[in-house]
Amino acid sequence: MSQQLLFLIVLAVVVIVFANTIASRVRVAGPLILVGIGVVISLIPAVPALAVAPELILVGVLPPLLFSAAVSAPAIEFRRDLSAIGGMSVLLVILSSLVLGLFFAWAVPGLGLPLGIALGAILSPTDAVATSIVRGLGVPRRVLTILEGESLLNDATALVTLRTAIAVTATSFSFVATLGAFVWAVLSAIVIGALVGIVALRLRVWTHSPTANTALGFTVPYLAYLPTEAVGGSGLVAAVAAGVVCGQGALRWLSPDQRISDKLNWRTVEFILEGAVFLIMGLELYGIVQNNLAADEGLLRGALIAGAAFVILVLVRAAYVLPMLGLHNARVRGWVQRRIDGDGGNRRGPRSSQRLGRMRADIEYYDASPLTWKDSTVIVWAGMRGVVTLAAAQTLPRDTPERDLLVFVAFLVAAGSLLIQGLSLPLVTKLLRLPAGGAGGTSRDEVRLIGDDLRVTAEQAVARRAVLRADRTPFADELYRVPTSHFFSAPDETEGDDTPASLEFELAVVMLMRERLHVLARSGEFSTGAARHMLDELDAYEISLRLHLDGED
Repeated sequence: MSQQLLFLIVLAVVVIVFANTIASRVRVAGPLILVGIGVVISLIPAVPALAVAPELILVGVLPPLLFSAAVSAPAIEFRRDLSAIGGMSVLLVILSSLVLGLFFAWAVPGLGLPLGIALGAILSPTDAVATSIVRGLGVPRRVLTILEGESLLNDATALVTLRTAIAVTATSFSFVATLGAFVWAVLSAIVIGALVGIVALRLRVWTHSPTANTALGFTVPYLAYLPTEAVGGSGLVAAVAAGVVCGQGALRWLSPDQRISDKLNWRTVEFILEGAVFLIMGLELYGIVQNNLAADEGLLRGALIAGAAFVILVLVRAAYVLPMLGLHNARVRGWVQRRIDGDGGNRRGPRSSQRLGRMRADIEYYDASPLTWKDSTVIVWAGMRGVVTLAAAQTLPRDTPERDLLVFVAFLVAAGSLLIQGLSLPLVTKLLRLPAGGAGGTSRDEVRLIGDDLRVTAEQAVARRAVLRADRTPFADELYRVPTSHFFSAPDETEGDDTPASLEFELAVVMLMRERLHVLARSGEFSTGAARHMLDELDAYEISLRLHLDGED
């Protein structure tokens, strides 16, 4: 049995690699191909029905996936659109749950409003993994930021709503208790997740072994998730909070080796887990259909209910997003401008100047990438559901009326939204003629400007002899006469002798450039993607220098 399981795991990895390879050639998102492959395999008579425990997805797979997404999340851009992201993560989920609850209570006799709202909460949150489909479409970065932020945070609202609705079936509803439970779930998750992230960064500084460091990094999402769930909080939000802290603290606390290793390792984990959840989603089709037929529910009824629920989800999302985002840009821009007008003449000093600089950068960001009706349309249509919806549906109590029908409806809505919206999104973005925003890449102009700024920093530091050894002593005089064109060139390609002293001098220059990059990243003047791209270049250059320095010893 163990050999069969091992074979299936290896086969699944091969299928995931194959699907993503052909996806780039046929220009169809890899997750959609994996769902299709899973569906085809599930319909083969010799293949037994697959039933994956929902805890495996909700506890085993989602924490590392959300953590990985949060580590690479653009924190500055999230802050700029926090009100829009928060509204879509909380208000939109609650609104969708209530409207769907009324519909399900009417469409499924005997279900009742509380369980209808529970199913509505299951269907309401967009899927963080499903948003990976949007990344390759070239949509504006701001649109992608809002979609990613929404999908990272709306699970907490949905799960609290789900728990509350199920609890109401056995007890009475209390608005105060419900609000308190939600606030506790979010606040406890943020506090615990942030603390775990901070402690993890400190521990990784002390752990010098690369393999031990990698192993410790893989435990962080679970170290955040488990204690948070134990105290009644949202473990998924805790994993996100830990990821944001680790992502923002990596520049200060981790070495270049650790940062590059983390990036590659988490990309691999994300690639495999994302592929696995979509493959599992397709493989579960036959078992879900079989259970539905065994309960004498029929397929047509479930399909009609799922189709109506899908339409309701899109309409509610459009009714909320279109007017909200239409007002959001002007509102936040006006709020920032009022803060500038209020603070500009009242305070002086470095901190005040930095704060004003960040606020001016925020206004430039809003002006450079305003949210138009085209952006709002993409945000509405890109709200896909995924495997989280299916896993959450399977947590419904066994005595829930017509439970098999409800799970079948949840599967159809999730799979239908992935296939219908996922396949049509490229056409939608093409018809809207959105400006290329580089969602999947980094602005070359920004990278060039950052590089120019860092080179100026290096030139000025060398001219002032501000480049010092680790013990704060100066280098030899001749090293300060090294031409600045020497920097960012591979050591074996530059003119002159690469002595240990010259290599150490260049390492000291790189440290100063990284400090300057940290200041630029915090200023908000450049996008997070451009700053991280330049950080990768600095890290790669430092690693190259250290390898040559080790070779000189």
